[in-house]
Amino acid sequence: MEKLTFYALSAPEKLDRIGAYLSERLIRDVSRHRYGYVCIAMEALDQLLMACHCQSINLFVESFLKMVAKLLESEKPNLQILGTNSFVKFANIEEDTPSYHRSYDFFVSRFSEMCHSSHDDLEIRTKIRMSGIKGLQGVVRKTVNDELQANIWDPQHMDKIVPSLLFNLQHVEEAESRSPSPLQATEKEKESPTELAERCLRELLGRAAYGNIKNAITPVLIHLDNHSLWEPKIFATRCFRIIMYSIQPQHSHLVIQQLLGHLDANSKSAATVRAGIVEVLSEAAVIAASGSVGPTVLEVFNTLLRQLRLSIDYALTGSYNCITGVSTKIIKEHEERMFQEAVIKTIGSFASTLPTYQQSEVMAFIMNKVPLPSSQQSIEAGKAGENRNRLTQIMLLKSLLQVSVGFQCSNMLTALPSAFLDRLLSAALMEDAEIRLFVLEILISFIDRHDNRQKFSTISTISDVSVLKLKVEKCSRQDTVFMKKHSQQLFRHIYLICKEESNIQAHYEALYSMLVLISIELANEEVVVDLIRLVLAVQEIAQINEDNLTAYNRCALFALGAAYLNLISQLITVPTFCQHVHEVIQMRQKEAPYLLPEDVFVERPRLSKSLDHLGPEVFFWQSKISEVLGGSGYNSDRLSTPYVPQLTDEDRLSKRKSIGETISLQVEVESRNSPEREQRAPAEEITYETLKKAIVDSVAVEEQERERRRQVVEKFQKAPFEEIAAHCGARATLLQSKLNQIFEITIRPPPSPSGTITAAYGQPQNHSIPVYEMKFPDLCVY
Repeated sequence: MEKLTFYALSAPEKLDRIGAYLSERLIRDVSRHRYGYVCIAMEALDQLLMACHCQSINLFVESFLKMVAKLLESEKPNLQILGTNSFVKFANIEEDTPSYHRSYDFFVSRFSEMCHSSHDDLEIRTKIRMSGIKGLQGVVRKTVNDELQANIWDPQHMDKIVPSLLFNLQHVEEAESRSPSPLQATEKEKESPTELAERCLRELLGRAAYGNIKNAITPVLIHLDNHSLWEPKIFATRCFRIIMYSIQPQHSHLVIQQLLGHLDANSKSAATVRAGIVEVLSEAAVIAASGSVGPTVLEVFNTLLRQLRLSIDYALTGSYNCITGVSTKIIKEHEERMFQEAVIKTIGSFASTLPTYQQSEVMAFIMNKVPLPSSQQSIEAGKAGENRNRLTQIMLLKSLLQVSVGFQCSNMLTALPSAFLDRLLSAALMEDAEIRLFVLEILISFIDRHDNRQKFSTISTISDVSVLKLKVEKCSRQDTVFMKKHSQQLFRHIYLICKEESNIQAHYEALYSMLVLISIELANEEVVVDLIRLVLAVQEIAQINEDNLTAYNRCALFALGAAYLNLISQLITVPTFCQHVHEVIQMRQKEAPYLLPEDVFVERPRLSKSLDHLGPEVFFWQSKISEVLGGSGYNSDRLSTPYVPQLTDEDRLSKRKSIGETISLQVEVESRNSPEREQRAPAEEITYETLKKAIVDSVAVEEQERERRRQVVEKFQKAPFEEIAAHCGARATLLQSKLNQIFEITIRPPPSPSGTITAAYGQPQNHSIPVYEMKFPDLCVY
């Protein structure tokens, strides 16, 4: 062997003849079953291959690959393993010159076949499968970096390589159950086909360039479909974890796009299959956060929301074909509900990976999909249409809540732009109690930027607020601007939600959280005053009961007011205010405990039906609060003015009939039932027409101003210099003449008692006009 190696190195041109001779001998020995000589010939070829890295190795390699192919074709497992080992050694050699005519098609097919070996003997089967995986790894290493050789990324190769590796990954349980204990197993036996397949798959994906990702992922999706591996979803999730951590981070959005496309392709598959794909998508999205999520962020949410809408249709119609209603599969409603929950969870996890500005876009995008009576979207009529609308509204608001929970933005103006807030609040006026609760929860998640919500999750009249350890920060300038712009809108909706008869404990807890969070996060002195007025107006809703609320609703509103005033009085630390609130709460504890949260917001509320015969001492009085806070520098005029929400166009568009009537009743009630209230001028009525006119007028004025500016700029850009100079000169002359007139008027001496005076030159002068009566030209007035 030493002599042969020396000869081959000294005369490399003879290598191809040596290879041809050894190949001929090996093929003859294989056919005559002389396996000892086969091993010798293979060993000789291996040694020559490792020793001779010269330019003429190409021809020798042809003979070598022919012999490896002959061994792999053999029925004997040992010969297959021998051939594979030789091929792996060859794959690790870096050749100096590329080969244009070499083909690896046979090796890919044969190694893939070995990966699926079903030999009766478990030990031999494991060895053959491991050889197959090593062979595939060798092919990948040999071809992946050389563009001139066979393209391993072609679908014809990938469709064999990837499923073979997944097949071995899949059979982990079977191998583990029969393997000896770790103490008995040697180091060599410890490596299983599963571990080897995973390593090979990671290596393959790690080498994938941008254009090759699709070809590598498509066989994975097909394999999971063919073997029904989406339903338990454990294996599918594991596969995509391997994929996401193996590929280059900047390519991760390509995988997500393929998963979305696959979800669309399976839109008529069983709910469990779709839920599996969505769960995998959720896992992949979280991992993709470290890389780029890609430019088509809204497309991701568009696909998920479309699937959500389809699922609602399937659940309502009981058929995958919504038009004809004929379906061969039986739809189970609880499975569709599981799928919907999976989609909502995925929307939340995906959104949490995005930067803040994209999260804002996503929330606006979802909100625009919610069908509302006041929007331009078509609201479906009929019983089925109402059900579909309601389910769609609930699912989309759930999705919005998932996104808003992970949303952190210090500036409320950017977090809640006007268009988004208007649509969200119009959903708060809907009759459906569940929808109203979702809207409140979404608003709370926006406002709560310091995680205070959990500290007062239960409503109570706590005697010392400091134990809650609330994080209170000074209201920023942006938040002040936000509240100036939107506070009345927010308060109006809180007031109207309080009047709803279908409210349950969760609604009152959310309303309490909302009031407290506005006080902590967004309040200046003016906002605090308005919040106190609002809570007193809510107390009056329960006291007068024009809406015929139940005893529970009335007691809950009384309790809500007590809890909030107790907390705000301690936060603003005005002793006389604290004392008044404390006195009322003590009186309630003695005479009417059913007006306090400790008796109302429990599993079995203790209520009273005689709420119309309560004494004045158990109420919070606006005049008293105005007096005590006015003495501490608060705006007493504003405090003594009762809160009345203004009727807007939104109420007319919403389905609820009672709002307009409610507000007109409220105005009447104020003048009729409140002895302590002062008479005041009625507010100017603002109607849709006046608002529209104001907007149209302002737009027209702006248009005229813009046109005038454009003409001036154009004139100065295009007119000849002489014309511009003449124009400016004329303006200057006019200004000078006006100034001369003013100076002449102002420097005259004051009038004499006789009415006229004689100047130095003996000429009589007229009366001088005082400066404050003069009519100045427009040019001189600032």
